[in-house]
Amino acid sequence: MAELGDQEWLRYNRQIVLRQFDIDGQEALKNASVLMIGAGGLGCAAGQYLAVAGVGRLTLVDHDVVELSNLQRQVLHQDADLGRPKVDSAADSLRAANPYLEVTTHAVRADEALLRSLIPQHQLVLDGTDNLETRQLVNRLCFETKVPLISAAVIRMEGQLSVFTYGEDEPCYACLSRLMGGAVLSCVEAGVLAPMVGVMGALQALEAVKLLAGMGRSPRGKLLLVDGLQLGTRELALPKAPDCPVCGQSPYQP
Repeated sequence: MAELGDQEWLRYNRQIVLRQFDIDGQEALKNASVLMIGAGGLGCAAGQYLAVAGVGRLTLVDHDVVELSNLQRQVLHQDADLGRPKVDSAADSLRAANPYLEVTTHAVRADEALLRSLIPQHQLVLDGTDNLETRQLVNRLCFETKVPLISAAVIRMEGQLSVFTYGEDEPCYACLSRLMGGAVLSCVEAGVLAPMVGVMGALQALEAVKLLAGMGRSPRGKLLLVDGLQLGTRELALPKAPDCPVCGQSPYQP
């Protein structure tokens, strides 16, 4: 395990002094590899906090390019980045935020072949995509490899967050999506308030740091709902579906 250098001790001092975190937590981050799928609003917010917190390696996957309508909420991209692949723009910003961070990029769609290769190489996956098909694929492959998944979504002024660690009695994202139905609105259709994306992305980063450092309680088997308009939260128990095609009694067979 790589140890902290003198400059890293100074950089991360405000975290190291936390009794629950300490040196062990910071070194766990330094030696961690996180896969971030999506370099849009959620990925930008989560990525910048993972970078400055001291995560050692980030892998970014996104096939899209920066557009003017992204700049309202995707904080790693600037006007000068218009037309660039989002992963390249995001990687430049993240490296500038922390020179100790290693960033690898894949400016392609997150298909099954790529994810099967990448997921086992990482300790944790953050899903910030806005595509239900991709979310289902990420969940299935994380379940197969038992790599924890932190999933978030934002629409209008509402957000949701779930942490899946795939314990024997824990639900998976497919259990959640069955409850929501097939219709999923996009930001283009319904709109989204910029700070809500930052709130939910920051919560993804918080849960990632907690899992990697082995501290606190994570909402495993729960669905955290955040109401930005009324500034309230609710935590709901997420039932494991016995007939879930991914984690149920007869799981999906590739």
